[in-house]
Amino acid sequence: MRKILIVVDMQKDFIDGTLGTKEAQEIVAPVIEKMKSYQKADIYATRDTHGENYLETAEGKNLPVVHCVKGSKGWELHPQVEALVNASNIIDKPTFGSIKLMEFLQQENQKEMLEIELVGLCTDICVVSNALLLKAAMPEISICVDASCCAGVTPESHKAALVTMKMCQIGLENAKQ
Repeated sequence: MRKILIVVDMQKDFIDGTLGTKEAQEIVAPVIEKMKSYQKADIYATRDTHGENYLETAEGKNLPVVHCVKGSKGWELHPQVEALVNASNIIDKPTFGSIKLMEFLQQENQKEMLEIELVGLCTDICVVSNALLLKAAMPEISICVDASCCAGVTPESHKAALVTMKMCQIGLENAKQ
């Protein structure tokens, strides 16, 4: 069984940039420690990626805060996170969930059974989106989220996303009751 870690959107804009929060800043060290417990080849990172026309997109009209524009400082992964992932395992995604990552891991699961863990930002948007995509594509494999290595837009929405994932049979680690 191959254990995969997905590090979701640990980017400057979500940590301490335009959409950053103290909760996001607090999970940086635990995420880095978690990454160190995996083989580098088994770590994948997603990067929220928008263009200069972000405000004209459907997402931009609903969240009118320019963030993660490709090539900007805010788009960059936290430097310690980036150092622990192979460049070829960084996946740019234009929206909340990554179909590209899901399809790739689906193919990998056909070669060797996977066990997937997710950490990162934001629990209530991109983490839950990716977890549900993966669970829908591979309902028989173990997929879990380490709640202590995730942060939501708000503490309340973080908790709500954890409940949603638990209801969809995604395992939770370190979830405070």
